[in-house]
Amino acid sequence: MSMWLVLTVQVIWPGLCLAMQHYPTTWGHYDICKSQVYTDEGLTWDYMACQPEATDMTKYLKVTLDPPNITCGDPPETYCALENPYMCNNECDAATEELAHPPELMFDFEGRNPTTFWQSTSWRKYPKPLVVNITLSWNKTIELTDDIVITFESGRPEQMVLEKSLDYGRTWQPYQFYATDCLDAFTMEPKTVQELSQFTLLDIICTEEYSRGYVWKYDKTVRFEIKDRFALFAGPRLHNMASLYGQLDTTKNLRDFFTITDLRIRLLRPATGATMVDESNLSRYFYAISDIKVHGRCKCNLHANSCVFEKEKLSCECEHNTTGPDCGRCKRNYQGRAWSAGSYLPIPKGTANICVPNNISPVNCNCNPFGSESDHCNGTGFCKCKAGATGVKCHECLPGYLWDNGCKSRVCDNELLRCQNGGVCVNNVRCQCPPAFSGLLCEKPRCENEAGGCDSDSGQTPLSHSAFLLLLTSACVLLLTRL
Repeated sequence: MSMWLVLTVQVIWPGLCLAMQHYPTTWGHYDICKSQVYTDEGLTWDYMACQPEATDMTKYLKVTLDPPNITCGDPPETYCALENPYMCNNECDAATEELAHPPELMFDFEGRNPTTFWQSTSWRKYPKPLVVNITLSWNKTIELTDDIVITFESGRPEQMVLEKSLDYGRTWQPYQFYATDCLDAFTMEPKTVQELSQFTLLDIICTEEYSRGYVWKYDKTVRFEIKDRFALFAGPRLHNMASLYGQLDTTKNLRDFFTITDLRIRLLRPATGATMVDESNLSRYFYAISDIKVHGRCKCNLHANSCVFEKEKLSCECEHNTTGPDCGRCKRNYQGRAWSAGSYLPIPKGTANICVPNNISPVNCNCNPFGSESDHCNGTGFCKCKAGATGVKCHECLPGYLWDNGCKSRVCDNELLRCQNGGVCVNNVRCQCPPAFSGLLCEKPRCENEAGGCDSDSGQTPLSHSAFLLLLTSACVLLLTRL
């Protein structure tokens, strides 16, 4: 093993390991909008990007059903158990509180015995489809932070679509399709969220994971996996939230994917437990939902750390001289520059992008001429930085950039980003590779592209990426045990 690798691990890895132990805390949760700090000019405000805490969003929604008379009990009806067609002792009567199953029971306190649930009418009009649309509306833009979980009490539907709206229900787009047979129901190949990658994260898939296999007593939940999608950037245990926040900040489509104003659950075919429908006993077939979980936060464009529910409506308590339900515009007399959403970057405090008072002409505040777009700034003292630059005067570089009369993307160095296999780092922007190797860091043997491939005895095979990570992880564990 190369001596440089051993020395590098011994020197830097204890600090990296300790930092990784506290990764989520280090990167923060953007829960503070401003704090007072002392500067050369005295006590002043330091503004930061901020957002409300995530919470149970079902406390603030309005639910509507289509068709409106789809809830059971009017007239009263007796139902049979799906798993036992001869057990027909379940009655639904809207006029009797103990026997009614209104929509509100999808969101009440769980843990009661017996379980409370909403229930539809039976499939008495078969073969006409038993279709129900359940719409959840917040009249507010919210950002999802955890899995959407729907718990069924009558067997999970054989066909279902989860849809989202970003314009208060005017238009809809699918989130995910669910079916026992995706090809037959939606002409889509079945997939699971585990098959997605960072590049296919926004793909709309059909999954059979929550519809196939009939075990009525245990298979009750249907999920839309938010955290599994987060994990594609933040890691399996969501330890690297910095990476996720960075992606959300720079990729608008990604952030919009997890943003909604409304959800719609389209129930297209109830559980039958068999390949054929028993037309002699249609009271076995219906929908029943005992719980729906939706966790998220108000979208406040990183300009508020709290959201209030007043007069049946959610609204951000805006900071940074912003206003509006989503803090989406500058307050009156604070339109000295165009409104802009806050930014998660640079981590951990982000950038507040506050609104500034009117009629403040640009002043010279010594913005760095290489890192800033101008040597002038507005009256707040902020400079507008070029890509990769940061700091009050745009005189510093974000991680991954190198200062060279401005911030330039760093490819290699002589510390962590070493050129491999004898390559030489040239001005931190490229590796000059020996003849037998290629790649950004000289990590690829050129023989890989040749007709015969690489001879295992050629000695050109470099240390693989996975082997390198395994080595570093092992070193981390060993060193931590000695601290």
